[in-house]
Amino acid sequence: MATIKEFTALRPGKDVVTKVASLPYDVVTAQQAKKIAQNNPCSFFYVTMPEIDLPLSTNPYSDEVYKLGKKKLSKFITDGIMVQDDKPYLYLYTLQIDSHKQTGIVAVVSIDDYINGIVKKHELTRKAKEMDRMNHINIVGAQTGLVYLFYKDSNDLRNIMHHALSSPVLYDFVADDGVRHIIQRIEDGDYAQLVKQAFDEQILYIADGHHRAASAVRVGLQRREQGYTGSEPFNYFIAAIFPHSELNILPYNRVVKDLYNHDFETFMRLLSDSFVVQKTDNGIAKNRHEIRMYYDHQWYTLTFIKKLPLDAVDALDVSILQNTILSPILGIKDPREDMRIDFVGGTNAIATMVELVDSGSYVIGFSLFPTSIDELMTISDRGEIMPPKSTWFEPKLRDGLLVYCID
Repeated sequence: MATIKEFTALRPGKDVVTKVASLPYDVVTAQQAKKIAQNNPCSFFYVTMPEIDLPLSTNPYSDEVYKLGKKKLSKFITDGIMVQDDKPYLYLYTLQIDSHKQTGIVAVVSIDDYINGIVKKHELTRKAKEMDRMNHINIVGAQTGLVYLFYKDSNDLRNIMHHALSSPVLYDFVADDGVRHIIQRIEDGDYAQLVKQAFDEQILYIADGHHRAASAVRVGLQRREQGYTGSEPFNYFIAAIFPHSELNILPYNRVVKDLYNHDFETFMRLLSDSFVVQKTDNGIAKNRHEIRMYYDHQWYTLTFIKKLPLDAVDALDVSILQNTILSPILGIKDPREDMRIDFVGGTNAIATMVELVDSGSYVIGFSLFPTSIDELMTISDRGEIMPPKSTWFEPKLRDGLLVYCID
């Protein structure tokens, strides 16, 4: 069912790949990206977040920013930092950290599969963020970041992937965070054809990159109004597609700025309506429907005691937190818009939460048990939507390794 195909990648020279490769634009702030890119003129952040090279007062959504991104990418090409392959290929992308390893196909996916629900999503997108990447793609003329997709693992694809792993290695490096990145190019046309045929039977799921996918679709639909044959590059978006059995999901935790005019004694009394509350010494939730809470240098375990909702979305731990604590007690009705809440993900999420609360920037933090891949697929298959920031996939892909030019 899913239509994937080869593409002609724009990619870094092997001698500069470690300097070019950058974290996705949406997991760092402009200030963090500016610091990372400092003294590294090859950083791909200059393309994905061009505002880091402009005064702080610059509107990051202005045409000036996107045009600078186009200029930077053009300079990378002129200077030989980025080079284009001789013809279209499928690629392999392997991520490895410690004992965890996952390998996926990098290809371009039909935007019609997104429109028709063959590429399934589980989160809502925000129009402002969609418009940002749409303008970035349109003006830069390239999709500079991979959409992170996955498929239900199968023996056929597992066998095909095993054979494809003998493909030539383009890059093999360990990034500053300890993640090993391996990019291979499938040069055997027969194997490439087998891969594409195997995906004919697959449904694809978005793990990460809802806004990147939605923005690419917006660009494609907009450009179709000026002419459309079906073969134009804008009819596809670039993605890394992994088997579901290899994915690693971490919890996406929450920090809140205040107790919504409650004193702590009242807040704890309100919690007792839905949870057994006990002091503990750490913030790692060990089971589903158990929430860890951090307040005033103390961790607490919140064990849910009410009957679990029958609805799959409402039974998620992120939903239980939202529907029993954040909304009714702390007054956070829409966590996508409320400025009193923030989200903390990643391998250092708990330490970061503690630092944010201890510093006084936030008053309270909540640590969750991770959403499972089966929960995600069940909800996506039903066409339902999870609460925002329900999953954090780790390790992260890198931008700049494989770029898809549409102009």
